Amino acid sequence: MHPMRIFPYFYKASETFEDEDITITTLVTPNRFEVLRKLAARYEGPLSVTVHIPLPTSNSKSTLHKSLLALHALVTNSPDLASRADIHLVLSPFPRAFNTWRNLARLLARTIYILLLDVDFAICTDWRASVSALLRDGENDVGQRVRGGIAALVLPAFEYVKQAEGRNQAVFPQDKKALLGLVHANRIAPFHASFSAGHNSTDYRRFYTAKPGEVYKVTQYQAGYEPYVVVRKDAGGWCDERFTGYGGNKAACLFEMYLSGVSFYVLSDHFLIHQSHTYEEEARKNERRYNRKIHSDFREETCLRYLKRFSDQGVLNTTHASNAQEECRKIKGIGKIVTQVKQFHCTHACKKSYRTTAARWLSKYVGRM
Repeated sequence: MHPMRIFPYFYKASETFEDEDITITTLVTPNRFEVLRKLAARYEGPLSVTVHIPLPTSNSKSTLHKSLLALHALVTNSPDLASRADIHLVLSPFPRAFNTWRNLARLLARTIYILLLDVDFAICTDWRASVSALLRDGENDVGQRVRGGIAALVLPAFEYVKQAEGRNQAVFPQDKKALLGLVHANRIAPFHASFSAGHNSTDYRRFYTAKPGEVYKVTQYQAGYEPYVVVRKDAGGWCDERFTGYGGNKAACLFEMYLSGVSFYVLSDHFLIHQSHTYEEEARKNERRYNRKIHSDFREETCLRYLKRFSDQGVLNTTHASNAQEECRKIKGIGKIVTQVKQFHCTHACKKSYRTTAARWLSKYVGRM
């Protein structure tokens, strides 16, 4: 990703936060500055924001200057951003290196927990208080899993059916009852419902009927699943930076997280709503085609890498590796490897020579990546 210039904490939040608070990590470009301001005004916790501005050429230095002036005006005129947002500046010629920017915001977050969020989603409920209470509850199994880095909490995502109705955050529903009224009136629907793999694993039918306070597990994971999650900053893997532009970039982040052993649990009292905006349709079409070409290689490589890691750690046959085994079996060619390595990777009573053979076998495949 060169040439790229990174300025961590270009603006640093004036407030300090408890280690166990939750930082929203997000990314933004100059045309979305106003949406960032609204996000900071709504969320009372810390933010870690990557701001991308195109790397200047000899003909565009004035554009850079204008963008930096606009960023300065945004921060200085917004007490919420000035006090609670760490802003990291990236200058590069790559207009949509989303996963690189996500990784940077996550890396530089200053709390133990983060919410991976796109800036265009509005905070509608006080999920921060609910999650904090869940994490403090020493008797809650899900809270313990999140603290241990083996679970992530999903905030279900919605959008207005008519895009024109979704432009003004001020009229978005602020509780589940109001949300369900709009769902039943066919005015609001699950986010990107036409792409079922993206969010259907959230199980919206169960969300609609869940009891107050219920937190339920995602049981029908799909490889394209890309929810917005609260998770430990150091849990799971990072976002694969080969995915640039639209299509599969965020799903790659969550796929690696899932393979690492993280399970997903849905918060049934809370939700996010997408604020409508126009897309660069031609760019989306071309970039999705590009990302589809690398997606199969990415899935195979990630599966082999985690199978090798779990084999080396001696946990391949434990629940910690069950997500990886489940998903990797679905990939043509990799499923056979999973079965064969699983047979070799026996219990402590298994011959050491078998375990050594299994490790060498996986190393052979991983070495080709």
